[in-house]
Amino acid sequence: MSSSPDDPDDTTPVLAAGCVLWRRSPVTGALEICLVHRPKYDDWSHPKGKLKPGEDALAGALREVAEETGHTAAPGPELPTARYLAAGRPKEVRYWAAEAVSGAFTPNDEVDRVLWLTLDAARARLTRPRDRALIDALPAGISLP
Repeated sequence: MSSSPDDPDDTTPVLAAGCVLWRRSPVTGALEICLVHRPKYDDWSHPKGKLKPGEDALAGALREVAEETGHTAAPGPELPTARYLAAGRPKEVRYWAAEAVSGAFTPNDEVDRVLWLTLDAARARLTRPRDRALIDALPAGISLP
């Protein structure tokens, strides 16, 4: 008997992907990070989500950014993969640094708010420490004017 990807007894990791989405502030030119608020979990995180069967991780990360933030993004370097248990199952989330290119946010069922914050403010707002580590992993070149 085979188990489905949604079987809670399955020990196969749930595969997901996302981005640390960034832009230059239109006012100050400072680096800003986009965080999403998910009402289902009442948390602040980087845009991310489960991959569709057979979906390439980077393509899934960019799809999730578009779905959750309304922005298209230009991917940059891959960041560390987050590995943790979610509802008792192993989960692996691959992340990329990605620059917001265009778009606008519209609230939806999954994400009701986004914030563009400085690096320090984003670190402070993120709900989970593992998400803060991703900001620290951003390449130094991104923060140069």
